[in-house]
This record gives sequence, C-alpha cells and structure tokens, in this order.
Amino acid sequence: MNEPSCDRDRPETTPGSKQDCHLMGSDDPQIDFLHRIIRYAVKALAFLMVFVILWGILDVLWVLYTKLSTPPHFLLNINDILATFGAFMAVLIAIEIFANIVMYLESDIIHVRLVLDTAVMAAARKVIVLDFKQLDPLEIFALGSVLAALGICYLFVGHGRGISFGRKKE
Repeated sequence: MNEPSCDRDRPETTPGSKQDCHLMGSDDPQIDFLHRIIRYAVKALAFLMVFVILWGILDVLWVLYTKLSTPPHFLLNINDILATFGAFMAVLIAIEIFANIVMYLESDIIHVRLVLDTAVMAAARKVIVLDFKQLDPLEIFALGSVLAALGICYLFVGHGRGISFGRKKE
C-alpha cells in the first residue's frame, strides 16, 4: 500500500496549506517520517514472520520424522502426538501473527478480533501441550483466568459487532 507522503500533487491542496503534508491525519512532517519508518519496520517483521513460518514447517516435518522413525516405527504414543500438535499449533499461531501484520499494513488498524483469535490459539496450544501433573495449582488457576478473560473479550467484541449470544435481536 503506497501512500503519498504529501498531498502537494493533489489539485485541491495548495503548498503551505494545512492539508499540504499529512499522512493518516497528521499535518506534521516529522510524524509522517516516523510513520513511514514504522511501516518499513512492520514490513520487515512480515518478512521475518514468513521465515519463522517456513522454519516452523520444517520443525513439524522434523518432529514427525523423528517420532515416526524411532522404535516402534510408525507408531506414536500420546506424548509424541502432543509434541506434534504443539509444533502444528506453533506454525498456526505464526500464520495468525502474519495475518495480523498484513491486516495492519493494509489498513493501519489493529483488528482486535484477529488479535483475540491469535491469543485464543496460543492459549489453546498451551492447554494442549501442558502436562497438568507437573503444574502448580496456581499456574492452572492463572491459565484458567487468562482463558476466562479471553472469553469475556470475545463476548464484548462479538457483542459490539451486533452478534447475538442466544438472544434475538429486535
């Protein structure tokens, strides 16, 4: 998304006017410059996230290969399955983060619903791969509190979008 740094080329603005040099509502050239730096930084993060996703896919393949090639061959126990799920979920979380970055680059808005989706996916991964036998009860309570908070946020974000939760809208 290429945005003009200044509106000097637009016929409805004249040099020196308040609309002369703005980006995203700013009439300060330094803010424009800083905004462009941030956009380039976010684009760099997008490229790095693609690298992380590809690396994660290689990790999933490696986990599957090592788990399936150890005796007994081609059989997975529950710990192997959980390790594989954890690797898969890590890649899916990276893809969600990449989607967040792309959405920000396209619209300069952080989409709360997509961020919540990513957080729910990360929390689900944590629940799937945790060994609850080795956890302190306070850690389990903290994880439950995070999941409850995410559920409440989902409720508010969904309610703000006009989604009804078991009630008919009039």
